[in-house]
Amino acid sequence: MRLAFVLGEIGSGIRRNLSMVVSVILVTFVSLTFVGAAGLLQLQIGQMKGYWYDKVQVAVFLCVDSSTTPSCASGPVTDEQRTAIEEQLASPAFSQYVASVDYEDQETALNHFRDQFANSPLVDSVTADQLPESFRVSLVDPEKYEVINEAFSSMPGVETVSDQRELLEKVFSFMNMASLIALFIAGVMLVCAILLIATTIRLSAFSRRRETGIMRLVGASKVVIQLPFILEGVIAALIGAVLASGTLWAVAHFFIGALAKAYPATAFISAQQVLVLSPVLLIVGALLAGVSSLLTLRRYLKV
Repeated sequence: MRLAFVLGEIGSGIRRNLSMVVSVILVTFVSLTFVGAAGLLQLQIGQMKGYWYDKVQVAVFLCVDSSTTPSCASGPVTDEQRTAIEEQLASPAFSQYVASVDYEDQETALNHFRDQFANSPLVDSVTADQLPESFRVSLVDPEKYEVINEAFSSMPGVETVSDQRELLEKVFSFMNMASLIALFIAGVMLVCAILLIATTIRLSAFSRRRETGIMRLVGASKVVIQLPFILEGVIAALIGAVLASGTLWAVAHFFIGALAKAYPATAFISAQQVLVLSPVLLIVGALLAGVSSLLTLRRYLKV
């Protein structure tokens, strides 16, 4: 009987405040979508870091005619300097840091440049002698980049030592910034959701003040009186959380899935990983509605 009564009161409250309940669903949906988007970005950053950091190489660029660094003061790299650099990389002193070394001559560098900038007008104006030779060094531990940098940056014939992580960190920093912006927007929308849920519960309690007064007189417990109001907000918030989860899954399945097919060399998250966020969104939505409803009832519904 109590369960039937509670369900009946929930249905009555939703019918009386249908427009407000729909508003709660929509605001919760938007706010939790932004929360989930921030979570997706963090998952993507973690996935890309794990994938790309294992492939990071340190590039030891050699001097060319146009080099201006002090180590290139004597002109382009000589055969003796190139051999000395190669022997140093292969020496036992660096075996614990260096996993492999690949030499890239100027013609190969030009081919790579043309592949990377195929749509740029600069392609036809760049010649092989303008691009430096380089040693591409794969590290055992990518965090040990400074060891290679300190040892080779001042060697004769070396123009510069470049770590690909510098470029990756810029990309990840941009993605982290986007994640923070999504969290900020989500925070604003969550505040709106809390205020809207509180207003909905307050109106619902006011519209049923006569029923609750009668229930108090006949000795109904505080839980029985307050539970329908709390569940109204929780149900609306859970519907919003389910919609947010479905939207994020669709984004991951269709949009990110299309990117994964277009760029197979890049690590993207899968739609299955989004399901990890769904329980979090449901819990956040339920807690958001439950706590805000309870605090509102303590103030506006004296039992």
